[in-house]
Parts: sequence; C-alpha cells; structure tokens
Amino acid sequence: MCSFFRYALQQHRLSGTSTAVRLCLRQRRLISSTPHRNAELSGPKSTESKEKEKEKAPEADAPNPPSSETALPLLQRPLGLRDRPKAQAKSWEETKEKYIDQDKRMEERTHLAREAVRGHFTDLNNTRKHGGKTWIAPKVMIREDKALYFPDIFGTPLAGGEKVHTTDLLAGKVSVVTLLTTRMSEIQTAQFVEPTQTSFSDHPLYQHVQINLQDNLIKSFLVSIFASSIRKSVPQPLWPTYLISSQNMEYLREPLGLANRHVGYVYLVDPKLKIRWAACADPKAEEIAALRTCTSVLLDRSTKPSAPTEGYSQASAPKSA
Repeated sequence: MCSFFRYALQQHRLSGTSTAVRLCLRQRRLISSTPHRNAELSGPKSTESKEKEKEKAPEADAPNPPSSETALPLLQRPLGLRDRPKAQAKSWEETKEKYIDQDKRMEERTHLAREAVRGHFTDLNNTRKHGGKTWIAPKVMIREDKALYFPDIFGTPLAGGEKVHTTDLLAGKVSVVTLLTTRMSEIQTAQFVEPTQTSFSDHPLYQHVQINLQDNLIKSFLVSIFASSIRKSVPQPLWPTYLISSQNMEYLREPLGLANRHVGYVYLVDPKLKIRWAACADPKAEEIAALRTCTSVLLDRSTKPSAPTEGYSQASAPKSA
C-alpha cells in the first residue's frame, strides 16, 4: 500500500515538472519572437526618423542670427542724488535720522540684501561680457529739471595740501569728472576725454577733474606712497584737480551707476553740480563725439549773460496809460 502511494506521488511530481517546462518553453518562444516583430514594425519608422534628422542637420549647422538681447541698452535714468550735497561731515541729527526714519531703514535693508548675494569676483567676471560695459551713453544731455546732483567726494589733490571736496571744486564750472580705480579705467577715461580736453582746455569755465578712488585701505596706502609716480604721468596743470580719495563709495554706487569696480566712469557736471551726461567702460565713437558736443553746448549756455535785473525799479518802469 505504501509503495502505491509513493508511485502516485512520483508521477504527480513528474507531471508538474513537465507542465512547468512547457510553460517555460512557451514564454521563451514569445520573448524570442517579440523583438523580431517589433523590429519589423519599427523598421520603417526608424528610417524615416533618420531621414528627418539628416534634413534637420543643415539647419542646426547654420549660424544663429544675432539676437537683440545681446545689445546694450541706453542709460535709462538720471544718475546722482536728489538732495544737493554739502561739503561737510554729517551731523548727529542726520545720522540719527538714518536709523529712525522707516523709509531709510528699508533702503538700508535692501542695500544689505543686495550686497549679501554679490560675490567677490562678480565685477571681474562681468568684464568678460562687453568689457564690463552695462549701458550706452545718451547722445544728448539730460534735462536740467530731471538731472540729479553729483555727490560730495573728498580727497587729497595731487599738488598736495589739505583735502578738497568736489562740492566746492565743481561749483560754477563745467566739469568732466572721471572716476579711476584701475589701470584699465585710466585708459578708458583718457580715450573718452582726450578730444574734449583738446578742444576746451583753454576755456575759463571748463575743467577736467580726476578722482582716483581706492576704498580699499591697502590700495589707498599704496597709491599714496606712489603719488610721485602718478605726478610723472599727469600733466602739472591737472594736479590741482586730480584727487586721491579713500572715501567709502558703498552707498554711492547705485546712485552713480557704478556697476563694475574695474572700469572707468565719466560724468559731465554743470555749474549747479548736476550730472548732465554719463558714460562707462570702453568708449564708442559716438559716445566720444557726444561728450564733446554736450560739453560745447553746456559751455555756450553757461557763458551767455543773464538778463539784467539790477537797476530796475518801480520808478523806472513805464507808466500805464
């Protein structure tokens, strides 16, 4: 009896094994036959896609037309400060107002947030694009009623002596002011100013003011040491208007449009201390011509005699009939 059960169990196992083998063979046949069918179905499509890629290849190799995004914009706003500067240090009342006034505290917070995300090599990396130039100078002057004031910057003149404030130096003169920070900025501003300087250097109301700005203490110390070498490269008549300054410009960069520390900036300032024209970085031919034209127009307007007002009294006025 036991042998019969053993025989039946063995036959059951064999039948189960045979069915499992049959299922495996069927699955293999299906798997092996599926790629051939897929290849047959996808064959014509793949050839069509290859032909389309060949047709698109010449289009990809064609050069892209220059986009308008790469072009530099014109100067979009007047540069400078809204309030007329003073040639003196801030009083305690003005300093206290900075921390009490809500609007000024919000401006301070915005400034700190902007500087926090600014990298140490941001300006240097930006010189790779357009040479650090961020805008194109206008061809005409900024209107007097829209123009803003040039800030007060103090420094030691190259001729020596006490410190000079730009508020006193620029008043009553048509001034071409250049801000210098590097050797590259000196070359750029010299190219801007040379034709204007040649044309109007003898005019009594014209002056060229150069400000060597080194807000880094180490650089400022080195520049002051090598001031004698600077005197050799600057003509002696320009020494009184060449200032060496270590003033902190952190809060004046945005109003003056100083987007890059490594390039030069040029400003045309009228006798009322207002910025009427500005340019930056490598000069273009039309920008050099615009500076000379605007300076000429501003000098002509400044030399025109004002309407006489003295000597006019009610007695000398014509009587009405």
